[in-house]
Amino acid sequence: MTNLRQDAWTKDEDAILAEVTLRHIREGSTQLVAFEEVGEKLTRTPAACGFRWNSLIRKQYDKAITEAKKVRKERNKRKVKPFASTIEHHSEEVLQMEHYNTAKNDKPLSLNEIILFLQQLQAEKPVSKNLEAENKALMLKLQNLKKENGTLKNKLTKVNKEYEAVQRDYQDVLQIMDRARKLVEVPVRN
Repeated sequence: MTNLRQDAWTKDEDAILAEVTLRHIREGSTQLVAFEEVGEKLTRTPAACGFRWNSLIRKQYDKAITEAKKVRKERNKRKVKPFASTIEHHSEEVLQMEHYNTAKNDKPLSLNEIILFLQQLQAEKPVSKNLEAENKALMLKLQNLKKENGTLKNKLTKVNKEYEAVQRDYQDVLQIMDRARKLVEVPVRN
């Protein structure tokens, strides 16, 4: 399903865009995910939703955005988990994006946020080593499959050549039998 609407935005659509985007900000999600959700609801593209939000709606909701960010921050403070389970839910890119967003908003990072980030990064090292080992094993398996694929291609080529030879021989036999039948047939004279 493609979202190709080009009609004007209604007040209800603007309200839906604002409500969903603010909810995503409060819940710690990204605005891009919010735009995708709104796009599906309103049959518009996420890009159109993002453009509408950034060009017009965002300015009307400055206080609500600030409040949503406060809620998100409080929620994140209460949501401190053991580091291993936090790593399961956050990839390195998400951690870096959260760090970037904090720096982008010119809010200084607290010491606890920095410590948490570094501990999560340190806890990720064993995971990355496991991924490297898995990657090497998969690369080896890929090489073996490529070799096997090459062998099977060679066998297939050989079988195809043999099949073509048998088919030519069969055609030759049919031609010989046809000629023999014609020679044996004696024309009937009255």
